[in-house]
Amino acid sequence: MEIRILRGDIAQVATDGAVVNLFEGVTQPGGATGAADAALGGAISQLIASGEIKGKLNEVTIIHSLGRIPPRRMLVVGLGKREEFTLDRVRQVSATAAKALRHAGAKSITTIVHGGGIGGLEPGTAAQALVEGTVLGLYTFRRHMTKEADFGEVESLTIVERDVDKTPILERACTRGKIVAEATNLCRNMVNEPANYMTPTLMAEKAREVADAHGLELRVLERQEMQELGMGGLLGVAQGSREPPKLIILSHRGDPSSDRNLGLVGKGITFDSGGISIKPSERMEEMKGDMAGGAAVIVAMAAIAQLKLKMNVTGLVPTTENLPDGAAYKPGDVLRAMSGKTIEVISTDAEGRLILADALAYARKLGVSHLVDAATLTGACSIALGPVCTGAFTNNQELLQKVLEAAEAAGEKTWQMPMHEEYRELIKSDVADIKNVGGRAGGAITAAMFLAEFAEDTPWVHLDIAPTSFQDKDTAYAPKGATGVPVGTFVNLAQALASK
Repeated sequence: MEIRILRGDIAQVATDGAVVNLFEGVTQPGGATGAADAALGGAISQLIASGEIKGKLNEVTIIHSLGRIPPRRMLVVGLGKREEFTLDRVRQVSATAAKALRHAGAKSITTIVHGGGIGGLEPGTAAQALVEGTVLGLYTFRRHMTKEADFGEVESLTIVERDVDKTPILERACTRGKIVAEATNLCRNMVNEPANYMTPTLMAEKAREVADAHGLELRVLERQEMQELGMGGLLGVAQGSREPPKLIILSHRGDPSSDRNLGLVGKGITFDSGGISIKPSERMEEMKGDMAGGAAVIVAMAAIAQLKLKMNVTGLVPTTENLPDGAAYKPGDVLRAMSGKTIEVISTDAEGRLILADALAYARKLGVSHLVDAATLTGACSIALGPVCTGAFTNNQELLQKVLEAAEAAGEKTWQMPMHEEYRELIKSDVADIKNVGGRAGGAITAAMFLAEFAEDTPWVHLDIAPTSFQDKDTAYAPKGATGVPVGTFVNLAQALASK
């Protein structure tokens, strides 16, 4: 989709659909909405007076111009209560308006910046959120459908601004918003793919496409190299699959003169049956998405490279399938991780932490200064937080605070969970250094405590995205299915560290 900035009056731009807005409780529209109302002969004011337009959040009213003004349609989107207006609501209303106009057949959309000025938000930040909401809201996944969609595609988005001095700020913001949103949509594509279309080998090929397109360094470790490095966790999980495991390593050298290097690690289980500790069949098809953390790392690296951030960033994705087989690892087995720690396997369905153990150890071997991992790690986190928040765990509060701020700016709700020393007792093993499951109680926390053993003293944050990587129903800017969490968090974090 083409995105551009135009100076002028939105009511005078030839377009399939022009978007203005209204806060709840406003009886007399002002600004661009007032100008549009005047151009339409008071139509918006009349609809407000009659109660048809109330300004409630995500309320949509389409007024056909019938040739009276250049836009074919004028859409009024409700912003909700002024005191409750946030950056994330910019994304919501932008997505809502874009979807409504696409449904009406619009190929070109023109809009004002929601929240800039009167909404109390900085214009550049609001413009970026507007672009993100529009691009994310228009996302669909139809690759495997043979029936044509009953709607067309929006081809262009034009943002109208009266103040010429704001144009450079808006242009930079829109470029950034498009990069982040398109990366998030690519993550959604990868996670939505069936497991036979997103094997470890195909995931590595996707990483190569990204690296070639955006100038990233790529290395892919194969089974033999893993054996030489002693990656018993990753190799143990891979035993039950005919697909060869991979360890994908992407590097962005944004600041070669610095030894600061952010390590992003993502779980890449392309299908998780549970292995010998097999899962119930109900909803097992969703386990194609157990590589959501890995997908987020790959596409976040693409966005970081496109934004040319002055920060060294290394992305690592251990990827394999977790399947039952005559050669599969078993409950009771003891595996030796790359770090040398031995692990008693209590459940083969706690495989994500095993592959992450080796990836975290390898990241430390590469000399990263900060570590953040993302994984659809535990159902326990979904029980604790519901489908709203990602769980965050850390050994370094300063780094976690930066991650939380990055997540908030991205609209990816994240909540800190405890990491008290007493939880470590729950993963002590009678036959090895540690065990991979600490029981049902505090399952998300004991999983994080397990990972902490391999992050060691490197500042580290673990994001359990099991609650948020996939959703069961449509929301304003994310349809049912993969959400793309935590791509925005990763990119914002790299930006914050680069700025520092």
